[in-house]
Amino acid sequence: MKVSKIALAKEAFKHKGFIRKIPVMVRMVRSIMSKGGYKPEFKNVVLPALVLIYLVSPLDIIPDWIPVIGVLDDLALLAFAMPMLISEAEKFVAWEASLRPDRDAIEAEIVG
Repeated sequence: MKVSKIALAKEAFKHKGFIRKIPVMVRMVRSIMSKGGYKPEFKNVVLPALVLIYLVSPLDIIPDWIPVIGVLDDLALLAFAMPMLISEAEKFVAWEASLRPDRDAIEAEIVG
């Protein structure tokens, strides 16, 4: 069973709503780069970035030509990194919402 790294990454990204979170992650990166923007937990952004670099690089700790085990190292890294990145994206959405005034609230007079 020959599976390319790209196909493996695409399949993994389909799970846990990762695809739907991509626009959030783009906004998060823009905010991180801006002055006074979002301050993420370092490990929740850097480690997934390193895993992505590892997945697209031709170098491997366990070569992919070794049946089953060669692909399992890539899957294990994805399983490790994706929840971290998704968690940080959810924290960013909460942070982003805290900056906006509550649109649903209306002014009312308390009568007592």
